[in-house]
This record gives sequence, structure tokens and C-alpha cells, in this order.
Amino acid sequence: MSAAPNLIRRLDFSAVKATVEAHGKYLSGRGGGQRANLTYVDLSNIHLDGVDLSDADLTGARLAGASLHGSRLKRAILFGCDLREADLRDTDLSQADLRGACLRGANLAGANMAGCDLREGRIALQGQGQDFRILKHERRAGELDYAVLQGANLSGAQMTGTNALSADFTEANLTGACLNGAKLVNAVLDGADLSGAEVFHADFAGASMKNSVLGATNFDDANLDRVDLSEVLRAPPPIVYVDDRPLGDLLIDHERYCATFGAEGLAMKVSRVDFRPLKQLRKRKLSGMAAPRSVFFGLNMEGAELQGCDLSDADLRGAVLKDADLRGAKLVGAKLNKADLRGAKLGPLMIAEGRYIRTDLTRAILRGADLRDCHARRARFLEADLKGARIEGADLFEAELET
Repeated sequence: MSAAPNLIRRLDFSAVKATVEAHGKYLSGRGGGQRANLTYVDLSNIHLDGVDLSDADLTGARLAGASLHGSRLKRAILFGCDLREADLRDTDLSQADLRGACLRGANLAGANMAGCDLREGRIALQGQGQDFRILKHERRAGELDYAVLQGANLSGAQMTGTNALSADFTEANLTGACLNGAKLVNAVLDGADLSGAEVFHADFAGASMKNSVLGATNFDDANLDRVDLSEVLRAPPPIVYVDDRPLGDLLIDHERYCATFGAEGLAMKVSRVDFRPLKQLRKRKLSGMAAPRSVFFGLNMEGAELQGCDLSDADLRGAVLKDADLRGAKLVGAKLNKADLRGAKLGPLMIAEGRYIRTDLTRAILRGADLRDCHARRARFLEADLKGARIEGADLFEAELET
């Protein structure tokens, strides 16, 4: 950033630490607390991992190269900040004011940026006379060029006119975000959720949007020149028919088949079917159902009985499978990114005395999934992607895990 010599303040680390401690007292309502005022302070390359600066004022601060990994900056004022190449992984920036901030090359993987404001903005400073001058970044203000936003939560973010050249939004949540006029040339949006996002006159030229979710997103006025849209998930149809029968009827038949041990009803065997029109499958009895390559994206399947199901290569991203019974299920290659599997049963299924079928999650994608307190004894996780998954309290006794 360029500015007059007396504009940017310099504080030694002890003074910054004291400011952060006083701010902590302010947030908790303790005596001696004071809201942090770090406006126009040079904090370049500072190490502040895990600090809580929610509601702090950092207008115009220099934070280039700073490490704020896992910090809380909720509702913080970061107007005009220099955050180039800063480490902001897993940082809470929800509802933060980032107008005019420069985030070029910053790492925002896993950050919560829900409702933040990333629009372009400028700081006008009054000189000695009546004239005003603009505080400028060395690069364009409000830019996200080359920034890493893998898995970041940008739901409802205001990003009108934002520049994000070659930025990485892999599996980011951009639902309801305002991207009108944004420049996302050559950006990576693989697996990102853009449901309901506003993209009027947005430029996605050369971007990769493989496996992205585009429900209720109107791209009519956006530039999609050379965009890779392979295997994107669009809005679900209002109703799905299989062999001229409504999908819901097939499920009722399958449940009757399960309840009568095959005497009535008919076992469900489908492929590449979109189950989203059913809205939810909570506590449904679907043991033995075969639905490979089908779509269950975001469905509530809490407590469902899915023993012995074939869900290989199915799209279960964001699905709620809390307390679901998946013993002996075939989940080879299934997409379970950010799925809720807390307390789920993933252990072996007894099919006869001394005979079991193990739950198979070979090559499954479980990035960011919640596996806390699940029961996964002897489950197969060969070549599974568990990056960012939560496994506290999970029973993984004799599970096949690659280390």
C-alpha cells in the first residue's frame, strides 16, 4: 500500500499483544477491556494464530504475509486492508467488512466468510488542506487473484465486481453469493456450490467448474467461454419417474418388500436417479436398495436404514446421515464431502452365522465429513480421501485405513 509516512503506524509486538488481550476482555465483558483499534497499523508478517479479534477495527491495516490461522475476525472491519499472501486458513470472517481489501495470494482454505462484504472500496483521506487523496494498494483493491479459498464458506457474500483471477474456490460454498460483474477468469470452482448465486455479467472465461452445483443459478448474462462444465449438478426436476412410475412409489414398494422379507413389494434397483425431489429420506427403511451413481446431494437421511445398500459412486455431498445404519453398504467412490455421519453405523453386517459384509468406502471422498462417534469397525477406507474429516470418538478398530 502507498501512503504518507505518518499514516501507517508501527507498534511493537508487546503493544499488539496488549491490544489483543484488552480486546479479549472487551468481548467477554471483563474489567479493563477495550475494543481493539488497529487502524492503519503495520502488522505485516505478524503471527496471530487463533486470536479473537471479532468486531475489531483494522481499517487500512497492513497484514501482508501475516499468519491468522484459525483466528476469529467475525464482523471485524478490514476495509482497505492489505492481506496479500496472508494465512487465513479456517479463519472466521463471517459478516466482516472486507471492502477494498487486497487478498491476492491469500490462503483462505476452510475459512467462514458467510455474509462478508468483498466489494471494491476506497479509503479517502483528507490532506492538510481541503483536498482528499485515495489510499491505494500496490494491486487493485478488492481483488482475490490467486487466492486459495478451498472449502471456504462464502454463502451470501457480497462480491460484486470482485477480481479473482485464477483463484481456487474448490468445494467452496457460494450459495446466495452476489457475484455480479465479478472477474473469475481461469478460476477453479470444481465442486463449488453456486446455488442461488447472482452472476449477472460475471466473467468465468477459462474457469473449471467440474462437479459444481448450479441449482437455481441463471448464467444467461455470464461469460462461460471455455468453461469446463462437466458433471455439474443443476436444479432437481419437480418429480422423477422411473419406468413411468414416480420415484416415491418405488420407495414405498421397497419399504414394503423390506417389511415383509420379500413376500410383498419390490426391491429397488435403479441407477443415476436424482432423489432430491423427495426432499428428505429421514428414518426411511431402505435396506438392500441398489442406487449406484444416484444423487442424494444435501438430503436429510438421518437415522435411515441403509444396510447392504449399493451406493457406489453416489453423490452424497452434504447429506445428513447422522445415526444412519450403513452396515455392509457399498460406498465405493461415493462423494461424501461435508456429509454428516455422526454416530452412523459403518461396521460389518451379519448375513449368516459367522459371515459378514464389511462397509466398503474404497476411494470414497470424505473431505470435510463429520465422522465423530461413528461406528466403523473393520470398514474399508482404502484410497479414501479423509482430508479435513472429523474423526474424534470414531470407532475405527481394525478398519482398513491407509497411513
